[in-house]
Amino acid sequence: MLRTRIIGLGNPILGDDGIGWRVAEQIEKELEAKRRSFPHLRIDIQKFSLGGLSLMEQMIDTDAVILIDAIQTGHKPVGSVYKLDLDKLPNYSAGHTTSTHDTSLQNALQAGKLLGAQLPEIIWVVAIEAEKVYEFSENLSPAVEQAIPVACQAVWDYLTELEEKR
Repeated sequence: MLRTRIIGLGNPILGDDGIGWRVAEQIEKELEAKRRSFPHLRIDIQKFSLGGLSLMEQMIDTDAVILIDAIQTGHKPVGSVYKLDLDKLPNYSAGHTTSTHDTSLQNALQAGKLLGAQLPEIIWVVAIEAEKVYEFSENLSPAVEQAIPVACQAVWDYLTELEEKR
């Protein structure tokens, strides 16, 4: 079994920053109906408001991780969904994969590997272009809300790719 962790990142009371949690919650609702499509994956879903070293620790003893988070690049319209390998994610706009109080997730993963941590070989990111990530609200902006099904499909696509690799 391929140990697969889906991690929704963000803060559900900061508007669009909660999109990672909302997508993870939707995947959780749909998982039982789709579980038979992934017989070789042991899937677990988590939601966190953390980054850097703490996020790296949540990846220990997994084979594959799919991160879901808000991103603000300004390159595409709000609600656009990106599918990225972690190494393609720029540090300057990495949402919860970087922090001014911590190190970037990329650096944390390097440190973890140097320390001998069992970390995943596969880390994919589903990022949703966000608009309002610093306003106190439990509501997503309309374009980000409408992106939930597209982001969920990106997660299912990644899971299908993992299953086919087995």
